[in-house]
Amino acid sequence: MLIVDMQVGLLSGAPKHDLSGVIARINSLAARVRAQSGKVIFIQHCGGTGDDFEPQTAGWQFLPELERDPADIVVGKELNDPFAGTDLQDRLKEIVPDRVLIAGWATDFCVDATVRSAVSHHHHVVVIADGHTLSDRPHLDAASVIRHHHWVWSELITQRSIRIANTSELLPHL
Repeated sequence: MLIVDMQVGLLSGAPKHDLSGVIARINSLAARVRAQSGKVIFIQHCGGTGDDFEPQTAGWQFLPELERDPADIVVGKELNDPFAGTDLQDRLKEIVPDRVLIAGWATDFCVDATVRSAVSHHHHVVVIADGHTLSDRPHLDAASVIRHHHWVWSELITQRSIRIANTSELLPHL
């Protein structure tokens, strides 16, 4: 399970769509993944000086509501795509997951880049439909952005599978 950029810095700016619900669902799925001997990987954005995600600042820290385990893996990234310039793909090759579950922030930037890159790296992908968030955009409300991305992701051309599923659909099968 990849949990993208769920850090204190995301609290800056406009409110995030259903953030407390997203955190609760991420926690339940991560607990189930761990219980099934799966791996949970936290993606941690490392911004530049003065950025809300500048390393070693309060904004760079993971949200305190997230339930983490010492066995969880942390991969730092500097771009939207956590596969670019990181060892994420090498770590996934070691783990050899049947599928990669993806959740986090922000739907239209880092979550989207993660989904597309995971597909490009030939992973079977499951996007947690109710496990990612963003704020309203100037041209579109958050719920519409989420609906749009679900449609886009379900239409990606890939040699692997991509599925969009709610937490309630996934928990009984993990």
